[in-house]
Amino acid sequence: MHILNSSEIEITTFFLIGIPGLEHIHFWLSIPICLMYLVAILGNCTILFVIGTEPSLHAPMYYFLSMLAASDLGLSLSSLPTMLRIFVFNATGISPNACFAQEFFIHGFTDMESSVLLIMSFDRFLAIRNPLRYNSILTSARVAKTGLVFFIKSILLVLPLPFTLKRLTFCRKSLLSHSYCFHQDVMKLACSDNTVNFFYGFFVALCMMSDSLFIAVSYVFILKTVMGIGSHKERLKALNTCVSHICAVLIFYLPIIALASMHRFSKHKSPMAMILTADIFLLVPPLMNPIVYCVKTRQIRQKVLSKLGLK
Repeated sequence: MHILNSSEIEITTFFLIGIPGLEHIHFWLSIPICLMYLVAILGNCTILFVIGTEPSLHAPMYYFLSMLAASDLGLSLSSLPTMLRIFVFNATGISPNACFAQEFFIHGFTDMESSVLLIMSFDRFLAIRNPLRYNSILTSARVAKTGLVFFIKSILLVLPLPFTLKRLTFCRKSLLSHSYCFHQDVMKLACSDNTVNFFYGFFVALCMMSDSLFIAVSYVFILKTVMGIGSHKERLKALNTCVSHICAVLIFYLPIIALASMHRFSKHKSPMAMILTADIFLLVPPLMNPIVYCVKTRQIRQKVLSKLGLK
């Protein structure tokens, strides 16, 4: 530890938290957590492998699905080290630099997933609005360029976060509120002025929330287009193509909105509820997205089963 003055000592280790009050069963809790990570990683790797090796799935919708799977995989791998250390080995300490790096990857992949869900909503609108021109508008080159642009946007958006944290001084508190490093959580531990961190973190949050707003607008136009279809059967068929995406959006955004509301508006915050919500945000979307798309998308389901030697 570095001495700042006679009364303050700079903190060189942060301490993460598991589930308060259940420390004695952390090892047993690690079993379902490890299984969830394993299923999430295998599921998303399977999606990437199947789409990459099946020429019939080389289409815009499946390219965007592979981007979603890559984002989920990155989100799982970013949080995996600290979650396993806490629940398996009861090792809660983490260095500031490692914490800032983890925070960068978690926020980066979170923004990337938000961006991919936004792109997928535009994809569904275009497929329903102009089905005959869909493939000519969304060519492979345009899909690749769109993915690259949003990937660069996500990196540039969250890149300042670890640097703004690194300039802060941490000298009084070292206990974080989650099982991983979260920008707002780390920022609150600083004993120096964190105004820049607060406003930039708020800006990043607004950018992600704007994605959800644009997704909602896309679905307003999708519903308007569907209502203009004469056949009831065709309306249901068009809406059915959006079910998987709607599930992915709800699975992703509901924990974020709940966690943000607890941080900003709850006067009597329950630590248990906040930690569980934060863990759900990291564990559930990467786990559920491959399952939802395998169940609801016939082409993906058939190819996965054929790879496994099943009909």
